[in-house]
Amino acid sequence: MDDKIQQLKELIDASDNIVFFGGAGVSTESGVPDFRSVDGLYHMDYKYPPETILSHTFYQRNKEEFFRFYRDKMLFPDVKPNDAHKVLAKLEQMGKLKAIITQNIDGLHQAAGSKTVYELHGSVHRNYCEVCGTFYGLERIYQSKGVPKCDCGGTIKPDVVLYEEGLDQMTIQRSVEAISRADVLIIGGTSLAVYPAAGLIDYYRGNKLILINKTETPRDEKADLVIHDAIGKVFRQILAL
Repeated sequence: MDDKIQQLKELIDASDNIVFFGGAGVSTESGVPDFRSVDGLYHMDYKYPPETILSHTFYQRNKEEFFRFYRDKMLFPDVKPNDAHKVLAKLEQMGKLKAIITQNIDGLHQAAGSKTVYELHGSVHRNYCEVCGTFYGLERIYQSKGVPKCDCGGTIKPDVVLYEEGLDQMTIQRSVEAISRADVLIIGGTSLAVYPAAGLIDYYRGNKLILINKTETPRDEKADLVIHDAIGKVFRQILAL
């Protein structure tokens, strides 16, 4: 493992055009649960499966239950960035990292100081009135009861991509451009099981594909460097070298 950490550090040191593509595993060390692990949301018992609750159809038909689940299991206002977020922010400040493409909605990359962050699935920190378009932060949703309402009376909808909803095309375009231009592509904390997001890495044209994840992924065989470990732990080791 030490040899792989050293190899990773050398690849990072030698490049000033790195792109990072991350998933839920980036934030689990901050206390944000992932979806598909043994302890994830998909293994918890609810009246409805999480996939159903977090769908556009369910949101339209049962907003009360949607927001009860959303506040309870999707909002973590007190979580802080971990070493993975901090190292990525530092690499951006050094001019080495050009973009972060994330499937997470927690805003922890920005909290760590990262500037160029493409959020494929939206953010819990952006919420809009469906009637007048007024913007609200996380606190308005978190502190409200029942279905959150705007001052105009409209429902405040989280700017997160629900099942049955499409990804933002501008975010996809910018992500594709960043990946296709990257010298080094680091993929971390994701099982690469969620599409269309996972399909974006097909646009990478380089030969320095790095995969960091606790478990195997469908892309391990195509990677130039694979490290099966927690990404926060891996980045801590890089800092120590």
